[in-house]
Amino acid sequence: STCEKAGEWTKALQLLRIMVTDTVELDTFTFNAAISACEKAGEWKIALHLLSTTAKARVEVDAITVNAAICACEKAREWQKALLLLGVAAVLQSVEVDAITFNAAISACEKASEWTKALQLLSDMTEMRVSQDTITFSATISAFTKTG
Repeated sequence: STCEKAGEWTKALQLLRIMVTDTVELDTFTFNAAISACEKAGEWKIALHLLSTTAKARVEVDAITVNAAICACEKAREWQKALLLLGVAAVLQSVEVDAITFNAAISACEKASEWTKALQLLSDMTEMRVSQDTITFSATISAFTKTG
C-alpha cells in the first residue's frame, strides 16, 4: 500500500516476489495493493497479469481487486478489456459490482468515444439496481461529446 501511494509499482512487485520466495502467504490485500500500484503507474498489462495469478495463488478476488484492474484498463484506453473484466466480475459471486466498478468501465468507454457502450452500461446499472452518481452521468455525457 505504501508503494502504491508513492508510485513505486516496481517496488510493490519486488515485495510480492520476495513474499512468494519466502513462502509468505499472499492475500487479497497484497494483490489489491500491487494491482493498484500498477494501475496508478499505467502498467495495465502487469495489473491484468497479477489479476490472472490470483487464482493460482488461491487468493479471493474482491471489488477492490477488480476495480483497480478496470481502472488500469481505463487509463490505458483499453475499453474492451475493461468491459470484459466488468462482465466477469458481474457473474462472480465473490465480487460485488458497484458504482465504482461501472464508473471505471464507463470512463474507459468515454476515453475511447464509445458512447453507445457507455449508454449500455448506464442501462445495465439501472437493471442491476446499482446506484448511479455524478461520476456516472458525467462520464456518460462526456462520451457523447467526444464523438465526431
